Amino acid sequence: MPDARFLVVFDADSTLIRNEVIELIADEAGRGAEVAAATEAAMRGEVEFAASLRSRVTALAGVPLTAFERVLTRIEPTPGVRELVAAIHDRGGMAAVVSGGFHEILDVVAPDLGIDVWRANRLAHADGALTGVVDGPIVDAAGKAAALREWAGAAGVPMTRTLAIGDGANDLMMMDAAGLGIAFNAKPAVRRRADVVVGPLDLAQVIPLLP
Repeated sequence: MPDARFLVVFDADSTLIRNEVIELIADEAGRGAEVAAATEAAMRGEVEFAASLRSRVTALAGVPLTAFERVLTRIEPTPGVRELVAAIHDRGGMAAVVSGGFHEILDVVAPDLGIDVWRANRLAHADGALTGVVDGPIVDAAGKAAALREWAGAAGVPMTRTLAIGDGANDLMMMDAAGLGIAFNAKPAVRRRADVVVGPLDLAQVIPLLP
């Protein structure tokens, strides 16, 4: 990983993109509303994230892998994200994403948006369909903070020159760890803890905050 002047780490769902990907996948199983209610509770911090994610992923069992093509057509990048990523690169920074969502979507979306490095959960599958299980360790709040520290160290960026942007309770640990924690399109508990509140509609509003 090359050195960078600073590091910006984004959450994905409802931050980098306007969607909650797990809800889009659940729509393919006819369970979108059920999963949306559980996701909202998790983002407000009312339930423990890893347990909530495992529970919600069970609702995805049986969804064919071909459904990801339809899900990708529904992804909406957040307004201003391309301008913000371009500004990060113009100033010698690195753009990263760490998500409680899924590599199956982020592996397509992140490079298209110019993201340098990303990390997310993976969904187990067999016989061409999801099994309803998360494959491997879950990227939770502690995992997000650890990713920020890992990437900053690898790029030679002091923590004081890191920015973390998120919307939900699962983002608070990485926002606290960063030099600047930015609440974007965020739940009330996150807005209260953040160093700066921006949004809810345009990520380009973050550009003036870049080092």
